[in-house]
Amino acid sequence: MKKVYVFLADGFEDVEALIPVDVLRRGGVDVTTVSITDFPLVQSAHGVNIEADMMIEQCDFSDADLLFLPGGMPGASNLFENKDVCKAVVDQHAAGKKVAAICASPAVVLAPLGILDGKRATCYPGFEQALTESTYTGDLVTVDGNVTTGEGPAAAFPFAYELLTQLVNKQTSDQIAEGMRFKHLMQK
Repeated sequence: MKKVYVFLADGFEDVEALIPVDVLRRGGVDVTTVSITDFPLVQSAHGVNIEADMMIEQCDFSDADLLFLPGGMPGASNLFENKDVCKAVVDQHAAGKKVAAICASPAVVLAPLGILDGKRATCYPGFEQALTESTYTGDLVTVDGNVTTGEGPAAAFPFAYELLTQLVNKQTSDQIAEGMRFKHLMQK
């Protein structure tokens, strides 16, 4: 079973974190939410309190197939300000393993860490100026090597299905998308 860690910082964008968690778990992926605060309870950008599965200091990310950073502000800034998050993401990328970020996090976290250097990437419009060493696509989802980036809240579903395809397979991702009525929605 594939293993994913999702970093939760105060101010994370609700749907960008929870839709991928939901889709990946439906697809049989072992997903652990990780609080980077001093408490298991993390507050979203819209005041929703989520209890994380683990605290960051309890985690050993060596078994991670994917590290995922939701966006939202100040969530993305809070992720970047956490040295443990930055170290984990840099180590994951250096090992050639998968890293994913959506909305502000590609620009606020991945770009300053050099993870997007020479890669194609997307992020929330208005943050693309931070992608100085990258090629900004403006797409809902962009995959370049072991890095997957998403544009924003509306991209949460296609972003999640792309991650599921990478971690499990396209057939499972398509089945989950059909069961959740996403494919039906996209046909309208």
